Amino acid sequence: MTEKREKILQNVGYVLLILAGEILYALTVKLFLLPSGLITAGTTGIALVVNHYTGMSIPTFVLIFNVAMLFLGYLVLGKRFAMTTIISTFAYPAALQMLNWLLGDVVITRDPLLCMVFSGLGLGVSLGIVIRCGASTGGMDIPPLILKHFFGIPVSLSLNVFDVCILLFQLLYHSLEDVLYGILLILIYTMVLNRFLLIGTTKTQITVVSQKSEEIRQRILQEIDRGVTLINGEGGYLRQKTQIVLSVVSNREVPRIQRLIHSIDPESFLIVARVSEVRGRGFSMGKFYR
Repeated sequence: MTEKREKILQNVGYVLLILAGEILYALTVKLFLLPSGLITAGTTGIALVVNHYTGMSIPTFVLIFNVAMLFLGYLVLGKRFAMTTIISTFAYPAALQMLNWLLGDVVITRDPLLCMVFSGLGLGVSLGIVIRCGASTGGMDIPPLILKHFFGIPVSLSLNVFDVCILLFQLLYHSLEDVLYGILLILIYTMVLNRFLLIGTTKTQITVVSQKSEEIRQRILQEIDRGVTLINGEGGYLRQKTQIVLSVVSNREVPRIQRLIHSIDPESFLIVARVSEVRGRGFSMGKFYR
């Protein structure tokens, strides 16, 4: 009963953190992005385009688009993915609409440089909170995942292409200077997000010393879908034989795999190391299932 209660409390904590991240995201958009007229990418960028040409409110479009992407993600990527996305689908547009009601025309600054910097900081931190909780931000995160599912196109490549296209659409009614500000904004929140997720380099190496190495191996293969190498080892103090679990995962998968290992063996010895480059199956080469 105690373990079940702890798990429930942990899940409630994750939900509250995700909501906090989405509220921070909406607050950043409301106070810095919209008053300055900055352009951006992602779902909010598309919403800005639609708002300009049709007058549809940004929260309304974001909600419609997110629900459509959630349904598409459920059909293609499955129920588990949809469950990690459902909170973000509704929380962000709802928070943005609520802030519109509460704050009205409140403006802190319209200076484009200040708005760009604080928008980048706010968006980066808020996205980092959501991703660290193991949730998807939904919206424009989903089309790249679908393209990877069907055609094997790297998520980072298609995401960058979509971002460029969204910025170009906004160029139709913005100046080149605004586009430059938009590019800088994307660079800032990307760097902040990477730092927030402890992404200093390309991938992350996970090394685990545990008496439950076999269960950890199976769970990583089944739930994280990453390769695992077992290394025979010996404890330096008690001289007990053990197997060391070695795996390389993407930076976004680190919080999830840490929780998985801790749930199996809270006393495991876990090393998380940054890796500058990884080549081989699952990274520079496609995955191969026997």
